[in-house]
Amino acid sequence: MAATEVRSIPTEIDADVTAGAGVVPAVRLSAAGLSLHGRDEVLLCASLFPFRIPREEWVQRLDAVRDSGYQVIDVYIPWNFHELAPGRWDFTGRRDVGEFLDLAHETGLAVIARPGPYICSEWDGGALPAWLGLEEGLGIRQAEPRYLAHVREWFGRVLPIVAARQAGAGGSVIAVQLENELDFFDTLDRHGYLTALRDFALAAGITVPLIACAGQGDMTGATGGVDGVVPTFNFYPDDDWSDIEPLVRRYADRLADLELPLLVTETNRAHRTLRRLLVSGARVIAPYLQASGYNFGYTPSVGNWGDPGGFMSHDYDFAGYLSPEGERRPEHTEARVLTALVRTLGASLARSAVQAAPDAYRTDAPTSSSPSLLELEGGGTLLGIPNLGEEQADAVLLAAGGLPDVPLTLPAKSCALVTRDLPLERFGLPGVLALATADLVGADATGVSFASRVPSSVAFALAEPDGEPAASTGDLAPAGPGVVLAELPAPVIGAPVHSILRLGSTEWSVTVRHPEDLPDADGSPRGTDEVETVQAAVLTIGTRLDLPTREGATQRHDVAPSSEALGVHRGRVHCSADVSAAGALVIEGASDIVDLAFDGRARPTIARFGATELVPTGGAARLDATVETWGHANFDDARLPALGLGSLRGLGRVWNVVHEEDVTGMWAVDGTDQWAGDPAPLPVLGGWSSTRVGVPITYRRPLPIDGEHHHAVRFGLVPGAITVVVGGGRTQVVTADDPWLHLSPGDGREVAVMLPHQPSALAGATLYRLAEVRDWEVEPQPDTALVALAGSEAVGELTELPLRLEAGEEAWLDLPVPAGGLSLRFEGTHVRVSVFAAGELLGRVWLTDAARPRFTGGDAGRILLPAAWNRGSVRLLVRGTAGDELPELTAVLAG
Repeated sequence: MAATEVRSIPTEIDADVTAGAGVVPAVRLSAAGLSLHGRDEVLLCASLFPFRIPREEWVQRLDAVRDSGYQVIDVYIPWNFHELAPGRWDFTGRRDVGEFLDLAHETGLAVIARPGPYICSEWDGGALPAWLGLEEGLGIRQAEPRYLAHVREWFGRVLPIVAARQAGAGGSVIAVQLENELDFFDTLDRHGYLTALRDFALAAGITVPLIACAGQGDMTGATGGVDGVVPTFNFYPDDDWSDIEPLVRRYADRLADLELPLLVTETNRAHRTLRRLLVSGARVIAPYLQASGYNFGYTPSVGNWGDPGGFMSHDYDFAGYLSPEGERRPEHTEARVLTALVRTLGASLARSAVQAAPDAYRTDAPTSSSPSLLELEGGGTLLGIPNLGEEQADAVLLAAGGLPDVPLTLPAKSCALVTRDLPLERFGLPGVLALATADLVGADATGVSFASRVPSSVAFALAEPDGEPAASTGDLAPAGPGVVLAELPAPVIGAPVHSILRLGSTEWSVTVRHPEDLPDADGSPRGTDEVETVQAAVLTIGTRLDLPTREGATQRHDVAPSSEALGVHRGRVHCSADVSAAGALVIEGASDIVDLAFDGRARPTIARFGATELVPTGGAARLDATVETWGHANFDDARLPALGLGSLRGLGRVWNVVHEEDVTGMWAVDGTDQWAGDPAPLPVLGGWSSTRVGVPITYRRPLPIDGEHHHAVRFGLVPGAITVVVGGGRTQVVTADDPWLHLSPGDGREVAVMLPHQPSALAGATLYRLAEVRDWEVEPQPDTALVALAGSEAVGELTELPLRLEAGEEAWLDLPVPAGGLSLRFEGTHVRVSVFAAGELLGRVWLTDAARPRFTGGDAGRILLPAAWNRGSVRLLVRGTAGDELPELTAVLAG
């Protein structure tokens, strides 16, 4: 019988080892990739983030990744998860990154450490501390002295922890990433910035390779062209895109010219796509977020995954092979198959050469526009054959090497990896594996093992045949002299297909297993990591607590301050002021969740990422506002103020509208010399008629401003974006998402609006004279204060749901829950619910409400309560919001 085992992964990563004439470095960068302790092997790497997983579950997740056969994890280390306030550092408890790296080492996993300083990761601010935005003129992600001083302090704290755990020093860290996708950002001096980060890392004792990833293919934009910083690439193609192979080969060829390997540090999670990267020359393949997680606390971000913005859900799940609870999903099986193939081919795969294979097969299925083939070192090839369609399809391998045309079955949404002409001497076997359409997952002196869900063909060859071909199972197909070709049936779960193929006195033992039967990477029976099933329960009884939702101690401020200026880096701020002086307000830059009440009457929530709002007061005398930070921007997008990296949170600037005037008319138009004459016509703004669509056009006029007040202009129907020049100097881009222009005293009266000509664009403009609202009462309520309130002792009355509230009203509710790990879901309308347990904010949900923004990243309606944090109840902070229905929480579902 064929061997039943697959080759196991190394169980530990040690220091430099002595081999032959000298010391083999723990990590070596070469054309074969990142070679660990002298082993050239393609590396598969899973994102696994300890800050998104309860500490009590770290070992289980690490074991599950190891069992998949992945040899490496990449680990972001968020700066603002460890520096909680300026100078207040925490590397203990679930922030003990050193402990996590030690556990990874004990598990046998290598680590690519990613300490930023910016990490993106849909994390609050991309991990940049919120208070950086308070320093006037500080250049985030720039070679700017004040910013670099902060980064030096961060690296000085975190990198010694990493350095002490490097491969070569008895640890697991094999590379350190500097920054993250810098080619997306407008860094002015990339070389200077990356040079500073490199020097900080070297000074901290980092000796493993330093890498920097390109998010959109700009290698120099990511690395700054700095010596000693290795470029890597992040690819996120559509899994069904036909051009993946030629795209990846292009980068592999470019790097080969530089004598560098293609290291893919982020990509999609589907293994059918990872197979295509493998055969196209990738030496490290790191799908992002194979191990899903959860954003506990006030840590999700806001970002530009929306229209144009969105809130990141607490649930952080992109359908990786481990669920947020740690349960293995079907892709975990696909991982075990692919990694078994990688281990079996070993160094020959890592040292292979990639080429296009335009004539290797034919199929009517949608497939690659230019398939890839690897020429393995020592002989043999590996060919990728994608089926990008929704249906199972047939393909034909074209005749070669004494074999006829060979048909094969392609499952829907798959990529077959076909092995040809592989010498078997290295495995202690005779001859050559002439063909295998199943995945090669093991070989030794006892036989060859494959995995497949469909019928497969296997052929062996001898240089000098010594008899007629024969097979014990399956059908023999015609083949040339010295070749035996068998067509084997599809295995079923629990029933592998065994066969002996013979050429005269030479025989080969073959086993084909269903992928579900493949053992874990260490050869042990397949694990499950099934999450304990908890019978679903509908929770309708709780205790409404006699507990305030805020302390009530306020501060006086002349103007509304930012949340960060109050020390609220996460949490919320309450502001009150007299607004009786005007019938409307202009509010600029309010973010993220803005609840307003005029004389106690709540109005619909504002959640528009800092876009300027015109808000009627209804003649009210008093404004009360509660502004909650959902999270800081993790990307940089100029379309809305709160989507900018480093942007601040809070109520923004609040202005009384003193006077309003229509300024739609009297705009002089200037197109080209062939357009408006002298004197220029004076159409209404946007009213010039011409067939020359897309040609630049400028509208100009002086505005009736007094030079003493602030003013704001609201444009109608902005077509995407326009450029406005004020007073012949200051230039501002105004977007359709925030069609306002602020004018300060001294800006000048002349305004020029420039845009590509488009009929019906810019339907008018209104000018508002402003006076800033002053004398505010402000109560900061940082996350620490909210968590402390949630942990307070309190009594109350038993309450049966539904819990009905007034708009703007808040209540605490203690809710008994079943034992074990739970998913909590909430039913109701026009309420926001924050859920606390075990001294943590578990998460927040926002039920039906027209003001609710788009949520992205995972299941925005689910709160995860880990089993280790379940004390038998959770505490809810429920807030009613204004809208067309009365706020109520009707039920909580636990299961």
